[in-house]
Amino acid sequence: MEVGESRNWTELPPELTSLILYRLGAIEILENAQKVCRSWRRVCKDPSMWRKIDMHNLGDLEDMDYNLEIMCRHAVDRSQGGLVEIDIWYFGTDGLLNYIANRSSNLRSLRLTRCSQITDNGLVEAVLKLPLLEDLELSYCSLSGVSLKVLGQSCPNMKTLKLKRYPQKENDDDALAIAETMPKLRHLQLFGNGLSDTGLNAILDSCLNLEHLDLRRCFNVNLIGDLQKRCSERVKVVRHPNDSTHDIDIGSSEDEYPYGFSDIDLMSDDTEFNDYYDLTGASDYSDYDQFDYYDDMLI
Repeated sequence: MEVGESRNWTELPPELTSLILYRLGAIEILENAQKVCRSWRRVCKDPSMWRKIDMHNLGDLEDMDYNLEIMCRHAVDRSQGGLVEIDIWYFGTDGLLNYIANRSSNLRSLRLTRCSQITDNGLVEAVLKLPLLEDLELSYCSLSGVSLKVLGQSCPNMKTLKLKRYPQKENDDDALAIAETMPKLRHLQLFGNGLSDTGLNAILDSCLNLEHLDLRRCFNVNLIGDLQKRCSERVKVVRHPNDSTHDIDIGSSEDEYPYGFSDIDLMSDDTEFNDYYDLTGASDYSDYDQFDYYDDMLI
């Protein structure tokens, strides 16, 4: 290619296109990327593009022109059973969780952030269908210690558990459930949890493979003296109750975009990319049925 000559984005090999588009979230793919041209739409419909589904959003659901739950169900359908990781922000429901669980028996990672409509029973019912689940993150979602115990019993391969709560009164229910049912844990975050020294000791007694322990804002733990020594000897990385929380959202919906760039800027705002790949004429919608996930509503 001669200096100064540009290449049409639509002529990229499918393998390279998929690598680029895979860096976008599911919303960006369904709302923007798949509308660019036929070749991109074909790539976006490939099940391999949907092994991971990231439904990150800022929580402004009433201002959106589309239904995120319908969109998420469509993304799950596109995975054709190959889904292994899914992140849901704000809009999760019991019905959606069970829809995912019924179609994604190979799911290994589930992340739920501020999903106030998901109930204890709904979460347990879904996770019972996900025996391969290894990573579970629940940020500011409802979950009792009893339900956490059921989750641990249902997922014997659990290696990572992250529970974020607003600071609680002393309560060791979560800690005792973890100690009793999750011995294979390697990474444990109990942000804002109410566990006490008793609960922490129970975890240390049972979770012998623990490598990372995050106790930030767990203000009922006195991580001093023998307990502090025990943690430092047993666990490679320990975050203390008063450590900085700069990397954790503790109340604002203004989360940073997890990939370091927003929406479809990868294709439109980067001078280096645009100088090399010319998007001129790449607006062929001829085989695009706008929001074809709405077809499901008409069946």
